[in-house]
Amino acid sequence: MFRALRSRNYKLFFVGQGISLIGTWMQQVALSWLVYRLTDSVFLLGAVTFSSQIPSFLLGPFAGVLADKFNRHKVLLLTQTLSMVQAFTLAALVLTDTIEIWHVLALSAFLGTINGFDIATRQAFVVELVEKREDMSNAIALNSSMFNMARLAGPPIAGLLIAAVGEGVCILINAVSYLAVLGSLLLMRLKPFEQVQQQRKVWESLKDGFRYAFGFPPIRALIVIVALLSLFGMPFTVLLPVFARDILHGGANTLGYLMGASGLGALSGALFLAQRKSVEGLGKVIIYTMLLFGCALIAFSFSEVFTLSLLLMLFSGFGMIVTMASCNTLLQTIVDDDKRGRVMSLYATAFMGMAPIGSMLAGSVAEQVGVGYTLAGCGFLCAISVIPFAMNRPKLRQMVQPIYERLGIVPQIASGLQSASNLSSTPSEGRGD
Repeated sequence: MFRALRSRNYKLFFVGQGISLIGTWMQQVALSWLVYRLTDSVFLLGAVTFSSQIPSFLLGPFAGVLADKFNRHKVLLLTQTLSMVQAFTLAALVLTDTIEIWHVLALSAFLGTINGFDIATRQAFVVELVEKREDMSNAIALNSSMFNMARLAGPPIAGLLIAAVGEGVCILINAVSYLAVLGSLLLMRLKPFEQVQQQRKVWESLKDGFRYAFGFPPIRALIVIVALLSLFGMPFTVLLPVFARDILHGGANTLGYLMGASGLGALSGALFLAQRKSVEGLGKVIIYTMLLFGCALIAFSFSEVFTLSLLLMLFSGFGMIVTMASCNTLLQTIVDDDKRGRVMSLYATAFMGMAPIGSMLAGSVAEQVGVGYTLAGCGFLCAISVIPFAMNRPKLRQMVQPIYERLGIVPQIASGLQSASNLSSTPSEGRGD
């Protein structure tokens, strides 16, 4: 289950990112609670998420060109340093009680711009850290595990700290946590960077990446399914403060427990993927977990019982992360190395870029019809959006099979990868994110 940790550089990455991600989740909970406490507006909750994630939608494809052209290690050192500066600035404003909603929107947009370059670069960088190619799928699954271990620990801690000392301390802890990931990056022993001489300009490279990704149905299908899940499913995190305070009649600790339960389910899903020896069967897994996620959201939207809501959050977390990580694994397996950065930037654009649009739509609709009906609609759309993927899975499997034969992957894994990857070709981790 942990074989990718045999690679020293990946082990450093895993530990540094794991510590830093706990801070990231603490800041996310603190910021959501702060905005809702200051404004009592569901729309503004969506607006903050929109401002933090829309830059990924706009910049993601260009970030992929950057990730293929420049030293990914140095790019990550820069993005993580800038993220730390953003967190310290936000913490200072909150702790001095001078924070206003425009500060939150502006700093969220700044962080979103940084993440637009960070996510695609980090996704492509992981491949450089794993010494054995057959350990790559395990590394991707462990990335999801790391992301969700932090998601399990961070929100409950944040909820307790907010109740005790306020939101500012949570954001300050996140700022300090960046030192862990910067330290891990500096301790890595990497091969000298060799810049690939590309005759094409940025725009030509970008168009080439789009043609490659959307011209090959399996890659296109995976990106589409991630985009749909992000558009219809991710807004549930925006609405959670409203459920915690107004429907379950709790406080910041209730929000922390709900997000922690979702994190526990997601961690279970990531470990489920990590113990798999190949990608065989991942196509079917995507179908089942997308349906599970949608149904769990529908049931959660009608729940007024805290324990039942926690259980449903657990199922939703499991379904969401297994779907996302399975798509990531299959993409990383079938994509050509020289286009990996651009394809993973499109994955990041689908994942992070569609979420803000969904958040704004969900916030606007919730103001009109209520959060319960809004979330139920989101769950229903998630469940039905996997139908085209399920119908086209056999064709996609046939298209992917030759790739694994060409890669010469270990026989037992190859057959699994073929069927799984074909499966994976259906429509569809930040720091993991």
